[in-house]
Amino acid sequence: MRPATLKDVAAECGVSVPTASRVLNGGGHVSAETRRRIHEAAERLDFRPNALAQSFALGRSFTVGVLAQKASGNFSTPVITGIIAELSRRDVAVLVYDDEDNVSARPDNLRTLQARRVDGIIVVGDGTDMPFPSISKMFRTPVIHVFGVSESPEDTCFLPDDVQAGRLAAAHLLDQGRTRIAHVTAMRYSRAVRGRLKGFSAELEAAGRPLALAEPLFGDWTIPWGYRAGQELVDRFGAFDAIFCGNDYIALGITRAFERAGIRVPEDVALVGYDNWSKYSGSPDRFLTSIDPKLNELGHLAASALLSQEPSKRPNGINYQSCELVPGMSSGMLPFDELGAVAFRLD
Repeated sequence: MRPATLKDVAAECGVSVPTASRVLNGGGHVSAETRRRIHEAAERLDFRPNALAQSFALGRSFTVGVLAQKASGNFSTPVITGIIAELSRRDVAVLVYDDEDNVSARPDNLRTLQARRVDGIIVVGDGTDMPFPSISKMFRTPVIHVFGVSESPEDTCFLPDDVQAGRLAAAHLLDQGRTRIAHVTAMRYSRAVRGRLKGFSAELEAAGRPLALAEPLFGDWTIPWGYRAGQELVDRFGAFDAIFCGNDYIALGITRAFERAGIRVPEDVALVGYDNWSKYSGSPDRFLTSIDPKLNELGHLAASALLSQEPSKRPNGINYQSCELVPGMSSGMLPFDELGAVAFRLD
């Protein structure tokens, strides 16, 4: 069966082809009843507008450019996947340009995007520690930043709420009856580290519980750092009964060090990580209790804001998306038999 045409929709409603076209493109001076009949006819006939014809008629390309700092990054990939899913749902094409974590590649990618005359641009970072020079004045179309920060406070940026993440971790461990809670994290200068520590400390303070060990242990985001921190903490065992880890890799390193020292997780020490990495790696592992920054949803949110016709949906400055605590065995939330026969291996 041949696909329905605009002429078929117009004939079904008894209106002219130009009238049907204007209404389906969001315009047209017609009554509410006529507008309703045209839209219902288009849906009934499963009418799909010709994208090329629409782009010429409306002066739009129906294409959005995604400019990625590093498209293959562990955490930028789910953001991009969310963007593409949302744009595809709205019949908008996507062009992805990847800097491949190489600053010198950006000028060429920007020139290509300018030549493409895209309807909007989403800049995807690979973290929030290095702000990007603003590109908004280079384009007449809207620019959105996600999982990365622009140097301009006037640009719209979407980030996970790291302060809320720290609060979630502390509240959960307190609810589990832990009273001496330590924090092992990455670099002091990191925006994410500072945000999570701020929320974590505020929640402990509100509960009247001081931070165990007096101050956090700072290192990097890796399993080896978590292991070294775990070895250091073995000698201080007894001064803490829970740890909020800056990410899941740190938590796994600490777990390895504790296991080899005979310290049990969660019986002796409860752990909470951040990233919910098993979700993005495709692993069924439910060992770690972790804070999920919901990166896929963050991509959906950025794409929706870009396409919105309401300026209030693209507010200037940084906009935070709430995170979610995902329970696992490491904080005592799941018994081992729910994890499967071999749910977690250290080697």
